[in-house]
Amino acid sequence: MESYSRRWFLGAGAGVVAAAGLTACGSGSGSGGSGGTVNAMTYGDDAVKVQEKAVTRFNASAAAKTAKGKVKLQKVPGADYPAKLRTAMGSPNAPDVFFNWGGGSIKAYKEADQLIDLTDTIQSDSVLKSGFLPSVLASGALENKMYGIPMRGMQPVLVFYNKTLFTEHKLQTPKTWDQLLDLNAKLKKAKITPFALGGADIWPELMWLEYLVDRIGGPQVFAKIKDGDTSAWGDPAVLKAAEAAKQLIDDGAFGKGFSSVAYTNGGAPALLAKGRAAMHLMGSWEYSTQLGKFPDFAKKDLGWFAFPSYDGGAGDIRNVVGNPTNYWSVNARVSNKDAAIAFLRDCASEAYTKDLIANGDVPTTTIAEKLLDASPNPEFAKFQYQMVQNAPAFTLSWDQAVDPNVSQPMLTEVNKLFVGKSSPSQFVSALKGLK
Repeated sequence: MESYSRRWFLGAGAGVVAAAGLTACGSGSGSGGSGGTVNAMTYGDDAVKVQEKAVTRFNASAAAKTAKGKVKLQKVPGADYPAKLRTAMGSPNAPDVFFNWGGGSIKAYKEADQLIDLTDTIQSDSVLKSGFLPSVLASGALENKMYGIPMRGMQPVLVFYNKTLFTEHKLQTPKTWDQLLDLNAKLKKAKITPFALGGADIWPELMWLEYLVDRIGGPQVFAKIKDGDTSAWGDPAVLKAAEAAKQLIDDGAFGKGFSSVAYTNGGAPALLAKGRAAMHLMGSWEYSTQLGKFPDFAKKDLGWFAFPSYDGGAGDIRNVVGNPTNYWSVNARVSNKDAAIAFLRDCASEAYTKDLIANGDVPTTTIAEKLLDASPNPEFAKFQYQMVQNAPAFTLSWDQAVDPNVSQPMLTEVNKLFVGKSSPSQFVSALKGLK
């Protein structure tokens, strides 16, 4: 996925901020029967060609004939998507099936009774139940109810590093937090910034807290917050994570000018590629970014590893944070539920999986691993896939998981912590006050 993806994700959830007040005046005139066209609304970027092929394939299939319906795809340009979806969901012409990011991006629609709970459908359908990696399928849930079917590639966050720097200074990738701190000390002694950080964008700072909270307290800490329990911000793991982040900042792990460095203009990736920083915590799209901007570095010197464990923490080192994938959700007033579900089953198919791989994505289907040799970088694709496949939990990026009206204030508090305008305890107090 291209580097713009995460930047887009930041604003995407805001598209449903007004959706809580929507009425459940769904699509078509039916309430989930069979017969009729299924209108599917999707994000219209380069990867939409995968969905276009899926629609063509489904409409010519026996499944479409059995369900007495076909799918019509509505492609909405990226920047317009959240607003167009919000408007459509409040009209008589709402889509039957629609693209989303899970978490906070659909919570308002769920609360307005506009979504079908797909839990029983998935559990009773072998294709849907066993077709996707469990941690990704679970990440499409709200309050343990499933509302999404995975339909694009995975985007875990991991640590990228400059292999040449590590070799020159005889460094090893850290497996524990203490090892990471030792590594930082060695790098600073060599006059190398340990980590690139695009602090001007703020969301790269958030990734540190996401992983630290997971590694210290386990995924259940943020799971409570995602489900609306704001008191969970007061969990000891959140304070400890903020303290650990502040220790890194004060210790110079990100250099002195990180708050004026951006990811979005290529500043942070350049620090890594040019050897001015040794590591970079970033989403998997960093590989595509480096390949586009610094192809020689990407091919020869770019390495990667999982975020280390925290000594004494409750979180499993195999846990992942980031953006599990994008999902299809189904409108509660779908005009042809049978056709909609039949169409969603195609997302687990080999043809769909191959199309995603050809587009440079790493699919979340259970059959993907054996097909990844066709990826632009099989080694990196397989590392990502196995990382997510083995993850007991995959936590959705906080700014996408929380209610849209909480996302921006939360990011503001994250930035205040990183630039020294609030202490860890003030950070926790501010988050507990978010509603």
